Amino acid sequence: MAHIDVLLCEDVEKLGHRGEVVRVRAGYGRNFLLPQGLAINATSGNKKMIDEQRRVLAKREDRERTAAQGVSENLNGVELRFERKVGEHGILFGSVTVLDIVEALKEKGYEVERRRVALKEPIKEVGDYDVVVKLHRDVTPTVTVKVRKEGTVDEPAAAAPVETPAAVEEAPVAASETVEETTADIEEAAEEVVASKAADAEEEA
Repeated sequence: MAHIDVLLCEDVEKLGHRGEVVRVRAGYGRNFLLPQGLAINATSGNKKMIDEQRRVLAKREDRERTAAQGVSENLNGVELRFERKVGEHGILFGSVTVLDIVEALKEKGYEVERRRVALKEPIKEVGDYDVVVKLHRDVTPTVTVKVRKEGTVDEPAAAAPVETPAAVEEAPVAASETVEETTADIEEAAEEVVASKAADAEEEA
């Protein structure tokens, strides 16, 4: 079977990363990779062009990685909520698809291509799901997809206990009482010393 060498202009799953020269079946390369702009032909005759293209792709890679990291900082941990009609056993009448997630992200101000959302199959049951968004092969933030039955209201998260003013003032009060007790003890000891000296003076007289 005939093969050709191509330079990948984009990451192609299970084949290679952008900027790599890979060998593929001639039909796959000419009928899919080349027409889709995913690769260019790599031959000994266009080696100089390939080297230049690699440099261009490397610069583009750096720009896209930097941009993806900036978006990832805000996107990571974003929650998306979907309400659906639910049948028996929590099975949805209308599943949550990649397109639904893309549209929900768009409403929150994030433009993400469908191919970047790593959801192997539509979500068909209620629950919470972590969905990876492949902004870049090295930058993969995760969003939380919450699927609920129509009309369901999530319980608010339990608030952390707030320390009351009484509890805050308790320590200073205790410290104040300790100072007062210490002062009283010192005064009592001083009185005992004075009384003892007076008794000794009387005996000597």
